[in-house]
Amino acid sequence: MSFIVDVIADGFRSLFSLGADVRDVVLLTLLVSVTATVIASVVGIPLGVALSTARFRGRQLVMTLVNVGMGIPPVLAGLLVLLLLWGEGPFGSLDLLFTPAAMVIVQVVLALPIAIGVTVAAVSNVPRDALEQLRALDLPRLERGRLLAVEARAGVFGAVAAAFGRVISEVGAVLIVGGNIAGETRVLTTAIVQESRQARFGAAVALGLVLLALSLVVNGGLTWLQAWGESDG
Repeated sequence: MSFIVDVIADGFRSLFSLGADVRDVVLLTLLVSVTATVIASVVGIPLGVALSTARFRGRQLVMTLVNVGMGIPPVLAGLLVLLLLWGEGPFGSLDLLFTPAAMVIVQVVLALPIAIGVTVAAVSNVPRDALEQLRALDLPRLERGRLLAVEARAGVFGAVAAAFGRVISEVGAVLIVGGNIAGETRVLTTAIVQESRQARFGAAVALGLVLLALSLVVNGGLTWLQAWGESDG
């Protein structure tokens, strides 16, 4: 027990000695995770709205694929993106492997099904009378979808928060396609792995505290927006 207490205390002490290299790791973590979340949300939320209202053959299959994607193991997603970006793969000529761009791609793969699935659930919970009013207005499909997203805004903000939570804590997929290269592709989660492997537990705890603080700030803001959406509705 004293070992754990000492490590935690060392972690808090290490917070005050984090250098410029850690600042770069934090900035890259935010850049990759926020970019992936924005892309997944911009693509996934409209798709979720469309899926929640559309009725077509194969819809159940599409929803099954979305649900499977929400739980895809990160290492599997990393492996698939690795094969696609490998030199002999279909996109190998783009030379994206072991770059931040590859990390964004794999995080979008992980976050997109969550953005779609949570949005579908949110729009499906819109009151029936509100749906009937929208149908009575005979609006263009895009405008109707926008109004549905506004009506379900609390759940939509929840979709963004869930997508961000998926990517900010990810380690396996970004490690596979990013390589954890110091100064280039190292993010907070892979840096924690690196420090732990070298038994520098205090530094690992310090990085974990920074990661926790980032998650609290971003998800706290998204949770506030979600609560605002519920109260304003």
